[in-house]
Amino acid sequence: MDATITDLEAREILDSRGNPTVEVDCTLACGIMARAAVPSGASTGAREAVELRDGDAKRFGGKGVRKAVAHINDTIAPDLITIDAREQAAIDETLIAMDGTDNKAVLGANAMLGVSLAVARAAAMASDLPLYRYLGGPGATRLPVPHMNILNGGVHAHWQGADFQEFMIAPYGASSLREAVEWGAEVYHALLGLLEKKGLSVGIGDEGGFAPHVKSNEEPLELIVQAIARAGLRPGTDVGIAIDPASSEFFEDEGFYNLRTENRRLEAGEMVDYYERLVDAYPIALLEDGMAEEDWPGWKRLNHALGDTIELVGDDVFCTNPAIIAKGIEQDIANAVLIKLNQIGTLTETIAATRLATHHGWGAFVSHRSGETVDSFIADLTVALDTGHLKTGAPARGERVEKYNQLMRIEEALGTAARFAGKSAYVRPVRF
Repeated sequence: MDATITDLEAREILDSRGNPTVEVDCTLACGIMARAAVPSGASTGAREAVELRDGDAKRFGGKGVRKAVAHINDTIAPDLITIDAREQAAIDETLIAMDGTDNKAVLGANAMLGVSLAVARAAAMASDLPLYRYLGGPGATRLPVPHMNILNGGVHAHWQGADFQEFMIAPYGASSLREAVEWGAEVYHALLGLLEKKGLSVGIGDEGGFAPHVKSNEEPLELIVQAIARAGLRPGTDVGIAIDPASSEFFEDEGFYNLRTENRRLEAGEMVDYYERLVDAYPIALLEDGMAEEDWPGWKRLNHALGDTIELVGDDVFCTNPAIIAKGIEQDIANAVLIKLNQIGTLTETIAATRLATHHGWGAFVSHRSGETVDSFIADLTVALDTGHLKTGAPARGERVEKYNQLMRIEEALGTAARFAGKSAYVRPVRF
């Protein structure tokens, strides 16, 4: 098929939080049209690529994306028309050169990513390949462990619950992706019943997890362990736990971690001790953003204490940026990196960040954002890059569930070739 790009058309749509985001259609000479939508974060790293917003207070509180849309329709499209969509690296390099900044501040990472993803999807369709196979080749057969954020706190719960932002379940003991999703949904509903029984709120946060008013950051772990057992599963054996405190959100300039829920302010060393106690007491396999993005000495202390025991994932500290990841590897501050497409702005750079991490024996943990769409690109990307695990929210809300549904479709399409990552997903052995 003729995969020459003949048209790129962008528009403003709404994400899962009711905020505007960018959607892009890519049309090829063969008649194929592919579409991609761009996610948006709430808890964002300072070094993330720029998400271009209009700043017009009269529209969406200044969050409109008409400028980004115009950049695609008026600036990017004329330069990419006549290029073969299968030239992904060349297209992304063109976008980077057109922008000319280190952080995508001119065109906007949301404009660039929308184009990058729409082009990739169109190229896959023109090649008559599913997206995961087009991006990952014939070896793309491993299904990830889904990490489901079933209890929200921090920014995702608008500070109405725990300080820690995400408490996730990881059904790594399942025999297949489909069974893992089933187990996750069963634990989610068991937690619902448990919260109701205890008279706690069952309202949900941005990512579909419940956001009860708890007295500590340990209480959610106790509730999740009870919910796993209530679902007839074994904590640590069938289903483990992952946590993302998003500690930059409660780190203060004076160097203290302010745990409002517990009315405590901890120094970095005390925060590390806190995590050690939690890891000893609960089946935690993964800790993301345990320390603040600017607290590199704290990260080193945390890695020294727990880096041989569990997977320590850096999100805000790395921002899916290969240059920063390389520095983190050199200084040995973690053992895994979170992968978010819109943190860096193009598919090619995202792949480079993932390969850099895995080449050095680090884990790569693919992630959604709190402001999502029904676009399931990251499901295919996770299989393509063989990262073994991803997080995309609770087994609730259409924009979250669509990623899990797409993974089940991929598993079905792979048939007997499909493999479930299970406990091998992590760079440190599961202890239970």
